[in-house]
Amino acid sequence: MTDELTPETPAEEEQPIKQRKNGLYPGVSDELAANMKSGWADTELRELEPIEQAPNAARRRAALSARFPGERLVIPAGNLKTRSNDTEYAFRASTEYVYLTGDQTDDSVLVLEPRADAADGHEETIYRLPRSNRENGEFWLNGMGELWVGRRHSLAESEALLGVPCKDIRELADVLKEATGPVRVVRGHDAGIETALTDKVTAERDEELRVFLSEARAVKDAFEIGELQKAVDSTVRGFEDVVKVLDKAEATSERYIEGTFFLRARVEGNDVGYGSICAAGPHATTLHWVRNNGQVRSGDLLLLDAGVETNTLYTADVTRTLPINGRYSDLQRKIYDAVYEAQEAGIAAVKPGAAFRDFHDASQRVLTEKLVEWGLLEGPVERVLELGLQRRWTLHGTGHMLGLDVHDCAAARTEAYVNGTLEPGMVLTVEPGLYFQADDLTVPEEYRGIGVRIEDDLLVTEDGNRNLSAALPRRSDEVEAWMAGLTK
Repeated sequence: MTDELTPETPAEEEQPIKQRKNGLYPGVSDELAANMKSGWADTELRELEPIEQAPNAARRRAALSARFPGERLVIPAGNLKTRSNDTEYAFRASTEYVYLTGDQTDDSVLVLEPRADAADGHEETIYRLPRSNRENGEFWLNGMGELWVGRRHSLAESEALLGVPCKDIRELADVLKEATGPVRVVRGHDAGIETALTDKVTAERDEELRVFLSEARAVKDAFEIGELQKAVDSTVRGFEDVVKVLDKAEATSERYIEGTFFLRARVEGNDVGYGSICAAGPHATTLHWVRNNGQVRSGDLLLLDAGVETNTLYTADVTRTLPINGRYSDLQRKIYDAVYEAQEAGIAAVKPGAAFRDFHDASQRVLTEKLVEWGLLEGPVERVLELGLQRRWTLHGTGHMLGLDVHDCAAARTEAYVNGTLEPGMVLTVEPGLYFQADDLTVPEEYRGIGVRIEDDLLVTEDGNRNLSAALPRRSDEVEAWMAGLTK
């Protein structure tokens, strides 16, 4: 990685007078500064077409304005975050900003000003950095200039792409300072914006804005469903990639699996949607095992929970539990088939008009029946369910909403989400599991260290559901045949 420009600077007494007086940066002569101002081609992009999600984003902004008439709404994209010293993490724009604009540019802010009469619409502006200024040298002397980090869109280009008027972000401080009337901001993404609005906002009112935007994302439009299917399709290919290199993972570690899936995510999408869980052997009993530094052994199971995030930031979330040597042992198959049966019951419960909790309850009942049948719990099943005793081994809820966030709609009210009703267009996961910890003395020794989860992404349709990840086999015999076909 190259260092930021640090021209050699002679001792003070040796510096030319013009160089010392130069108003740009120490060590840059007037002659070099003048040279860097000229000789550049016009690269403005003209006749740009709006991005595909622009019409959908416009409808979302209109719905948001109708909910908060007469108020100023401020939705930041967020800023770069320092990883170490002068390096930053890869930027990921805030979900709320992406949902409302389709844009992913750091330091940008959407400002909506709904008119008092919601029927009159709203004023809308995206504040963002314009192209780097070549007159003052910012483009090559500033570490965030375009020479260092790449070209960014001009304000005119951004307007054409996003369908929203765009202004220089450096004007926003004065705009916010002069704001009158009620203001709301989506918090947690831009500390500078929040500081500028300290005297104009309240936590309670801002939370209402966040909750509204979270609940608005519950039902996906056609564009979002298409992006989620893209994410799942890439994820399926990523799982195939992993199966093909399990021998290399055995020779190294779980990191080989993580890296293999990551390659697919970066080639076909933006990134992974969350830290990949590449849990081999007893690590599969840790729900969010993301260290991925353990051994991969023949005869053990691999619990792979991973999802590709598309370039528009929609993510898949899929889990398969695979026999590393290609064949389940009798006990592994018994546990796996129990989880499969529970997932089948959960998937059958996903339909419009059903309670969100129904698929969880259906899956939990099947798993509880199995635990009683195996003698790990004392029945009757109804008693076990009432006391929640099965949770020692089932551990978690059976699914969640999916979209721009892997746990989408997380700020929604309980009555609108987990106590709510399924509607066509919702996308959610169904992911039951059984986990027998390596040190659990309440189960037979042969169970210890076995963890199984099966997870698929379900779209609620008008007449039931569609499994977006159906291309990945789920039944144990089909998994074995699929793996055999990939490793011939």
